[in-house]
Amino acid sequence: MRLPRPRPPRRLRGPRSLAGQLFAMQVVLVAVAVMGCAVFAYLSAGRQAEETARRQATAAATAVADSPAVIAAARGTDPTAALQPYSEQLRHDAGVDFVVVMGTDGTRWTHPEPAAIGHTYLGHIGPALRGTTFAETHMGVLGPSVRVVAPVRDPQRGGRITALVSSGITIKTISEQLRDQVLALVGVAAGALALGGLGTYVINARLRRHTHGMNAGELSRMHDYHQAALHAVREGLLMLDGRGRVALINDGGRELLGLSGDAVGRPVTGLGLPPALTEALLAPGPRVDELQLTGERVLVVNSAPVSGGEHRGSVVTLRDHTELQALSGELDSVRGFTEALRSQAHEAANRLHTVVSLIELGRSEEAVEFATAELELAQALTDQVVGAVAEPVLAALLLGKAAQANERGIELTLTPDSRIDDGLLPPALPARDLVTVLGNLLDNALDAAAAPREPGAAPPRVAVTARAADGELLLRVADNGPGVAADAADEIFRRGWSTKQGAAPSARGRGLGLALVQQAVRRHDGAVTLDRAPGGGARFTVRLPLRAGATA
Repeated sequence: MRLPRPRPPRRLRGPRSLAGQLFAMQVVLVAVAVMGCAVFAYLSAGRQAEETARRQATAAATAVADSPAVIAAARGTDPTAALQPYSEQLRHDAGVDFVVVMGTDGTRWTHPEPAAIGHTYLGHIGPALRGTTFAETHMGVLGPSVRVVAPVRDPQRGGRITALVSSGITIKTISEQLRDQVLALVGVAAGALALGGLGTYVINARLRRHTHGMNAGELSRMHDYHQAALHAVREGLLMLDGRGRVALINDGGRELLGLSGDAVGRPVTGLGLPPALTEALLAPGPRVDELQLTGERVLVVNSAPVSGGEHRGSVVTLRDHTELQALSGELDSVRGFTEALRSQAHEAANRLHTVVSLIELGRSEEAVEFATAELELAQALTDQVVGAVAEPVLAALLLGKAAQANERGIELTLTPDSRIDDGLLPPALPARDLVTVLGNLLDNALDAAAAPREPGAAPPRVAVTARAADGELLLRVADNGPGVAADAADEIFRRGWSTKQGAAPSARGRGLGLALVQQAVRRHDGAVTLDRAPGGGARFTVRLPLRAGATA
């Protein structure tokens, strides 16, 4: 026995797209509106056609009743012979279906159908006999018609009614006229429905492209997911329209840019951001992992244009690079310490070989003198730094930079008035920010001091002052390098400024040191100034307030 083949399951059709639903709804609405207008126009046309027929019949009846020929024929003995040709001619000229002249007893004198002459008029004549022209719809020889009956008055007999005139148009004729109007109306309605459907289709096709064929439920869910994603993503998200205004921004973007209130609709140039960051946000081309500074943060900016035939704006993502940049600075310091230790280990090995060689040569006294002198020279700066700076992070930084300076042939000294006792720095002033400030200033000073010099010039030197007194922390770094040009004094703290040869402002990380210094100083309500050092180079002075209670 053959088993019936299983039928494949029917595919369940998903909900119609939003554009499709709107298209169907609009087509129904247009069809209902057109049909309603057509019915209304049909009823109006019917009433208008009947009213027109009544007016036309009234005009013909009153014209015949007032005709002298009709009045004169009513006095004669054979009114039919005189009035039949006249009434037929008038019927054709007036465009009515019949013109009947009758006596006051209702006997027809004229009629379109000759066989009906002499018979009694089918209709009411009472109001006309009383002198009133009236209209009615009544069944006659030619079928139902709209007719008007008017009295004929003879002036020679004192205005007495001597005859009656009835004129009318059959319902069949009115229906034919109405049918022609209805056909025209149906054509207009069909054309309006076709144009409305075409316009609706074009509009909904565009809507379908914009909604990507999604239905109302999918759009609602996408909106919910969109809102949830905006609030959940920690990275900053910023969308700009084609005129440089904020179209959308999430909570992370407001926090990273330091914006308060609703920024949507505001131009980027009116957000109070640094010029370089504003320029990066408004850039027409893409930006990839570009470092930018705000008042308190280091941001990584990525942007991509949104276009579709015309420029429609851009999408910008922001990542907080502040802590990573600080860690990078600390890593650079550690690398510097490592290089310094490597250099010192190399120098120590050379000295040790020298001492061993002197001992092997039997010159013990010279070996002791050489070792003692080297030990005093190496320990002098260490003792000075450790004795003056009790803060371990700053002391380690100074010792590491001193080793780097020694390797590069630069003399790094700590001024005698330097003094930072243990416990003076408050917890609100983290060691990481101190490393950022002093480390970048020392790196710039060492680079400046290592610049080429004229013959006979003083050897390269860098002097450091670190003092905590009178409620403030003072950090000062001076060098005897070429210094900073006067016209560049206002630009040195701008991101991208650098004295390195061939440094491009857009180079990643280049020209960022002094900008980070100013950012860290501003974050702690301090101040950084630049003037000329006694040795002719640049001198940077940083003053950071020590808050009340920090020294307890």
